[in-house]
Amino acid sequence: MAGIFHRLFKAGESEAHALVDKLEDPIKMSEQAVRDLRKDLQESLKSLAEVKSLAIRMTKDADDAKRLAADYERKAMLLLQKGQSGDVDSGEAERLAMEALTRKEEVAIRAGQATEQAQSQQQMVATLQSNVNDLKSKVASYENDLVMLKARAKTANATRKINQRLANVDSKGTVAMLERMKEKVAEEEALGQAYGEMADAGGSIDNEIDKALGSGGSSAASDSLAEMKAKMGIS
Repeated sequence: MAGIFHRLFKAGESEAHALVDKLEDPIKMSEQAVRDLRKDLQESLKSLAEVKSLAIRMTKDADDAKRLAADYERKAMLLLQKGQSGDVDSGEAERLAMEALTRKEEVAIRAGQATEQAQSQQQMVATLQSNVNDLKSKVASYENDLVMLKARAKTANATRKINQRLANVDSKGTVAMLERMKEKVAEEEALGQAYGEMADAGGSIDNEIDKALGSGGSSAASDSLAEMKAKMGIS
């Protein structure tokens, strides 16, 4: 451990930070662990195939030895039958039958040994198959965990960035600026209302003047109308 930190400090600040981040990054470490498990699984599958192949070959050898032992026994019986029938000299038939039975015993011993080895190999196959199945299950489980870990990490990273942005927002400055804008708008609205009232006030005076002049104007118009009627002889 001391050697690791010694190398970190010797590597320079930027490289040290990168190495520490790499060491402490759970996703990278998990990905590497899953890759290692996949590699172990492939090697285990290869070993299982080799052991199965050997078990099959041993079983075949045992079966062949059993068949050969049975064949020697069958031949010994045929030799005795031929010796009894006279087809083969009885002494020669017994000698050959004895040889066949001797071979049969040798092959039977070999067949028994091969059968035991084949059974032992089959037990190894069963054990390895169970281990491989367990490793497959673990790899699948860890791969699913890694997918979930990546998704959670992305969510956490996005949440952290959003919270950082929210934390960096100058809420006091924003509120102060909005208050200044409200005051400015209120001032503009008040000023507009004042100009409107001034315009209405000026219009009232003009209306009063026009009204006063209008009454006199109506009287003059009536006089002009009467004068025109008199000239035209209209009563």
